[in-house]
Amino acid sequence: MRIFIATDIHGSAHAAQRIVEQFNKQNADLLVLLGDIYNHGPRNPFPEQYAPMQVAEILNGIADKLIVIKGNCDSEVDQMISNFTFLQNNMLLALGRKLFFTHGHIFNTDNLPCLSAGDVMFFGHFHINKFTDVNGVTCVNVGSCALPKDGVPSYCVADEDGISLVSLDDGSVIAQHKF
Repeated sequence: MRIFIATDIHGSAHAAQRIVEQFNKQNADLLVLLGDIYNHGPRNPFPEQYAPMQVAEILNGIADKLIVIKGNCDSEVDQMISNFTFLQNNMLLALGRKLFFTHGHIFNTDNLPCLSAGDVMFFGHFHINKFTDVNGVTCVNVGSCALPKDGVPSYCVADEDGISLVSLDDGSVIAQHKF
């Protein structure tokens, strides 16, 4: 199984289109979005090509391949334009371990859910891509595909070999974690 993870689109049609293109190019089985899909957020600038309805059209076209987590900038009205459901969090048993998907504003490296050594937590919210180990739990901050604070728009790919953080700009691997 190959899982593609992205987060913090914040209404950028440009970022949404690039994510879907890379998802298809990576031949992934599942696209997990970790929240903040349509709204730019009151503390953020408008991202490139801010067009929430266009983002909805792009994502609705692949709704059968999506798991979407609700972020702190997502609201009930977002569900009305979406052909997918926003989940609070999601846990998958895949790749030989528990994979926990969350936005990051509640569960993050300072507040882990009930996970054990060897499990993985994926989150966004902070817009900085990095790996952190907390008591044997691999914590993956996927960054942001639209408004990265470190200047590198990113996404993540997880498969049987491990996890790669990847630059959305040039496809280079930013960091890796092997299983």
